[in-house]
Amino acid sequence: MKLLVPLICFASVAFSDDFKTVTGKEYKNALVSRVEPDGIVLTNKAGISKVYFTELPKDVQERFGYDPQRAADYSAQQSAGLDQVRKQQADALRREAEATQKANQYRAEQQTRQNELRALQSRYEELQRQEDDLLLRIGEAKKPGPAYFGGKDNKTLRHSPNPQASQLPLLQSHLKDVRHEKDQVR
Repeated sequence: MKLLVPLICFASVAFSDDFKTVTGKEYKNALVSRVEPDGIVLTNKAGISKVYFTELPKDVQERFGYDPQRAADYSAQQSAGLDQVRKQQADALRREAEATQKANQYRAEQQTRQNELRALQSRYEELQRQEDDLLLRIGEAKKPGPAYFGGKDNKTLRHSPNPQASQLPLLQSHLKDVRHEKDQVR
């Protein structure tokens, strides 16, 4: 077991290397974590970077077996895969937007229905108050007018005409209209 630990440490040191691109960018003490057909993935204390073979000198390209045709095919395949992922994401966003729109529309319709119901309830209550008021006024109009004693002997109880009695046909017509509207609202 003691022998295995130094071998692992030696193996990581053995693969660490310095890389310099053709533009002059340097990757010091970098470990090649993966070789892909179009480049190498390097890990160092600065992080993880992918360096394309086209950015590296010929000797590094040859060392890692760079084949331009294979790299182009791999890049096209990766690009197609990314395009497919983007398309799927766009489809998912579209479906989500449609679902959100439907949900918002449903909520708006429900809110409209609730508002209409409240308005109808309020109107019904108002019509009920109007009906009650009309019934009270009709009752008052049907009562006889003020009483007085009259006749030849001034002992007979008589009633003056009720001044509201002339309003009775109009009040009954309004009552009929109110009850009709109440039935419609109901």
